[in-house]
Amino acid sequence: MELVELTKRLSGLPGPSGFEEPVCDWLMEYLRPVADEVRTDVMGNCIALKRCGKPGAKLVLLDAHMDEIGFVVTGARDGFLSFGMLGGVDQRMLPAREVRVLADPPLFGVIDTMPPHVLTEEEKGKAIEADKLYIDVGLSQEQAQKHCPPGTPVVFVSSCEELGSRQICGKALDDRACAAIIIKAFERLCGEALNADVCCLVSTQEEVGHRGAAVAAWALQPDAALVVDVTHGKTPDGPEVVCSCGKGAAIGIGPNTNRALTKELFALAEKKGIPYQYKAEPGGNSGTNAHAIQIAREGVATALISLPLKYMHTPVEVVCRDDMDAIVELLAAYVESLEV
Repeated sequence: MELVELTKRLSGLPGPSGFEEPVCDWLMEYLRPVADEVRTDVMGNCIALKRCGKPGAKLVLLDAHMDEIGFVVTGARDGFLSFGMLGGVDQRMLPAREVRVLADPPLFGVIDTMPPHVLTEEEKGKAIEADKLYIDVGLSQEQAQKHCPPGTPVVFVSSCEELGSRQICGKALDDRACAAIIIKAFERLCGEALNADVCCLVSTQEEVGHRGAAVAAWALQPDAALVVDVTHGKTPDGPEVVCSCGKGAAIGIGPNTNRALTKELFALAEKKGIPYQYKAEPGGNSGTNAHAIQIAREGVATALISLPLKYMHTPVEVVCRDDMDAIVELLAAYVESLEV
């Protein structure tokens, strides 16, 4: 499956943090034909392995997370569903938003909003707090309690479309676009004679604390890890310090990354002519799975490669195909460069 098509397919799957089973199931079926082993674990991670067949070979981990931000039903009032948030949802954009309640069967819903005609001037200038909003699913109170009990997950409704000639727009591109990237790199590597074993880890629960990656890294004991996640893409109204969409792989530099491995990635990008940009990562926690993986067991040599993304944590996230291609090339180039 071509990279853009794979990204669109992954974007459309429902999988908020803690409820990622549909994404994991689809990924396992997709990866089985190319991997030597595909399995899941107690956290619901998707783990695919390609063995090089050489004794004592090192293990390189490619990681991206599968979970998306979303909601969970907490109750019902007059048929309207109250909800809590899974991950960092921006409450400013919630009123009048379309959602999918992942009941059995799934239900279309809309988050309620008060028309501007009945708002005071003070209310018009404020974001409505999430705990004052409800999801309207068109049900009675009895029906809502029966079909949408507390604990039912909810995701945004959004199609994944090409935006202009080189960009993709949709929900859950944080981090499904990066999942597509590591999968395409893994597919390419599965057709090569390698000097290292490779693990494609599409991990769970990143948005609520990097939990899936922490467990997987502890169990897999990789020698090196290349974590792929999104970073803020530059827009006219944003700060100048963020990375630009269309200018290549954003390679992280900071305490949460291994200096030697990071330098090797910069050198490879230069040698191979792969577009790249610098991404400062101050502090000890990049806010990505790199934080959990780096300190697993005795420590893992970890690099962070970011995909610039506009409008993060919204249903209209935007990434550039050129940046995605560059990261695929960089991941593959690193693994192919390893010697016995």
